Amino acid sequence: MIMQYPDFQESRHPLVQALQACTDEALVLGMQQSPQEGRYFVAIFCRYGTMAYILLRQTAPVSLQSDYLFARVWRNIFLELPYLQVTATGETDASTFSLQSWILNKVAACINQEALPPIESISYSFEAASPPLWCYLQRALDELPGIYRLVLVLSQIFHWQAERIVAFLQAEGESVTLEELPSRLAQAYKLLIEALPGDLQTIYWEAQPQLLRS
Repeated sequence: MIMQYPDFQESRHPLVQALQACTDEALVLGMQQSPQEGRYFVAIFCRYGTMAYILLRQTAPVSLQSDYLFARVWRNIFLELPYLQVTATGETDASTFSLQSWILNKVAACINQEALPPIESISYSFEAASPPLWCYLQRALDELPGIYRLVLVLSQIFHWQAERIVAFLQAEGESVTLEELPSRLAQAYKLLIEALPGDLQTIYWEAQPQLLRS
């Protein structure tokens, strides 16, 4: 049976293609010096995503599990790249440094340390959000004011009905009515989108303009 690889549509976006000639060190440095831009991390993902996916796909019998591990690996990489030691000239402190080897080590750590989650517990969907977008969405979600984060998590992740969400919020001391909930949810989406880097929105909105706008 031939293994099917995901199609990273973002790799064909002009903002990402413009970085193809950059060295690994330059991409890492770009991400560190311009945290308000998402294109550098997307370019790193597109450069090494297939390699990581091939390795992880072989460790899980079900593609949903390997997709989840794949996203987890890139989440870990996303969190650690801002602290990777790179000099101002784009050269690493260690002359033998290899971003590819570093990423391979992160994949190996995931394979050795991450337990395969039960299929029914997985909420991540590769079709819904590519790992770079998922990483930035997670960061934006973490930065939302409490009540807006709550309504998004309860409605979109736990799929609670409106009545249950309102009852929970009221029990937490929030004065939200059933009639007010839709506007709170709409505002939460607005704040979430505004927290995303502008170039990241351009990269993913052009490919999937309906994403997060339903």
